[in-house]
Amino acid sequence: MASKGGTVSTEEVLSKAPLFSALDREGAAALRTSVTIVELPKGRTLFSENETGDRLYVVLEGKIKLSRAAPDGRENLLSVLGPGEMFGELSLFDPRPRTASAIALTDVRLAGLGHDDLRPWLTGRPEVALHLLRALAQRLRRTNDVLADLVFTDVPGRVAKQLLDLADRFGQKTDDGIRVHHDLTQEELAQLVGASRETVNKALADFAQRGWLRIEAKAVVIMDWERLYNRSR
Repeated sequence: MASKGGTVSTEEVLSKAPLFSALDREGAAALRTSVTIVELPKGRTLFSENETGDRLYVVLEGKIKLSRAAPDGRENLLSVLGPGEMFGELSLFDPRPRTASAIALTDVRLAGLGHDDLRPWLTGRPEVALHLLRALAQRLRRTNDVLADLVFTDVPGRVAKQLLDLADRFGQKTDDGIRVHHDLTQEELAQLVGASRETVNKALADFAQRGWLRIEAKAVVIMDWERLYNRSR
């Protein structure tokens, strides 16, 4: 869960990413010399599905969403990423076209690392490759959990689980609960859950009526974590 505080430096954010956490201070400093800072305004696309990928990114500030488009134009929101989280590394190991589009959910600041700059580190420092593979394995586990939820968990349960996951990464403690500024529209939250907007809104309204949370603009305040957690199981 996020905590209140001042501005976090680029070095501090990068140190949380799997790529840099595998290195000692000198190694991390050397790798940071290859970093390119990218700034995107809200709504701007960083890369699109099926484009050739030649770099990975770490989120420094803001939030970015990864999504895929169906043939009929519908969007499937795969994940929302925030500071310290990494994406785009799949093409480092499998140099085929991007499997998703990356779009700035808010104004966002990123650290980009080209694959050509990273390959010497993977061959010369095996621990870096292991950390990246561990990150990919964790993402695969999460994908498996999402697929299982789509089959075995009802929509209210999936809504509760997504809110708790967002709270764990973006929540801020307040006097009346945990405020989760997720920055998602109602339609985007529904895409993340894998259900219709009407069904997700109905679940949120029910949670609010029970006093488990309060709904705000692109945010919720979780007031009864335990009951929401029980509903997510």
